[in-house]
Amino acid sequence: MRIFALSIIFIASIFADITKSFPDSYYKIKDPLARKEAFVKILYPLVIEEEKKIKAQRAFVKSVFEKIEREEILTPAETEKLKKLAKTYRIKSLYNKEAYLKRIDTIPVSLVLAQAAIESNWGRSRFAKEANNLFGEWTWGKRGIVPKDRPEGKRYKIRIFDSLEDSIASYMKNLNRHWAYKELREARAKARKRGLPFSGFAAATYMIHYSQRGEKYIKMVKAKIVRNGWDLYDLPSMPAEHSEGNKIVMLSSRIFAVKGRRP
Repeated sequence: MRIFALSIIFIASIFADITKSFPDSYYKIKDPLARKEAFVKILYPLVIEEEKKIKAQRAFVKSVFEKIEREEILTPAETEKLKKLAKTYRIKSLYNKEAYLKRIDTIPVSLVLAQAAIESNWGRSRFAKEANNLFGEWTWGKRGIVPKDRPEGKRYKIRIFDSLEDSIASYMKNLNRHWAYKELREARAKARKRGLPFSGFAAATYMIHYSQRGEKYIKMVKAKIVRNGWDLYDLPSMPAEHSEGNKIVMLSSRIFAVKGRRP
């Protein structure tokens, strides 16, 4: 079982490296359940890759402040890296440990999948296809796509990403540093201190500013998580995939079968 789990991680890592956009074969899938299965198979390893990067940053921050607490002097490289993280996550005080730990933390997998499915229409939206933009992120720079329904006088564009993973990374950074998601970060930090899991369902409560739909959007995200069984992806001991004969099937398919949930 352990060997199987390690092989899944290895396959996911390779897949994350080669996946830049949704492949043409994805758009040829007609069966809704099969398409959802493929959607998760494509995005899940990319989400995990970004989580690894955030966890590495968080581990570095902890090690730096442990060193400071021991009254040891930081190396120039450590100080420089800390400065870069402070700039990335918009942390005003360089040595504010709590600020780093509140902002440098993972986003629940189920929340990422649910918002990506809603914002990109399961990867089939124009912006997902042409810009690898999974979350409807805007830009005011030169590189972007002008929405057809953009109001007159507005200058925003839909941001173009080089890969799906870049879109996921930007989305996570947005939730981890923008003022609109301060309550999400506060709730996550409280859960961490209590040793409790922080699920996508709980995180969705704080998505009030993500969409103009407000409370309705929160309900949409939560419903997407529950309906597809993605809440189980947030459990630390739950494997993402299992085997059925010679096939490797994402966890969501098993949930449909076991719990009788409808996609």
